[in-house]
Amino acid sequence: MNRQDHSEAREIIVANAISEVVAELRMVDVADYLAFLRFEQFASIADIVESAAELYFMPGTLKLGHGGEAVVNWGEVPKIKLDLELRPRGATVYFTLRLEDEQAGVEVTYVSFDQPTPDADENTRNLAAMIEQARIRKSPPRVSAVEHRL
Repeated sequence: MNRQDHSEAREIIVANAISEVVAELRMVDVADYLAFLRFEQFASIADIVESAAELYFMPGTLKLGHGGEAVVNWGEVPKIKLDLELRPRGATVYFTLRLEDEQAGVEVTYVSFDQPTPDADENTRNLAAMIEQARIRKSPPRVSAVEHRL
C-alpha cells in the first residue's frame, strides 16, 4: 500500500481516540486472542471489541472488521493484529490494531468520507471532529436544587 502524506496524522488521531479502548482490550488474556483467532471465532472477538468500546463510543462506532491475525514464534513476544472499523458519523476508518507485550500500534489502511473535500488536511481535521462527536464523555455531576441553596 502506498502511504499518503496525511496517513500519519490520521493514525495519530485514531490511536489517541481509541487509547482507552486498547487498555480494555489488554485485559483479555493473549491466549484467548490466540485461540479465538486460530479457531476463527471472530464473533467472540467482535463481542470483546464491542464491550471494550461501549464505555467510550456511541454504539456501533468501533467494531471488528474482517478478522485478525496472531503472530507467534518461539522466543518472541506474541503479536495480535485486529482489523477494526471506526465509524463515526460521516466517515469510516479501516485500520489494523497491533497489540504487543508493552506497546500497541495503529495502521490506517483506508478512510472513506461521506462528503469529502478536495483538501486532505481539511478532511483530516473533519475526521478528528467526527470521532470526537462519537465519543461518550462523562457529564459533570448534577447539582440538585437543595444542594444549590446551601
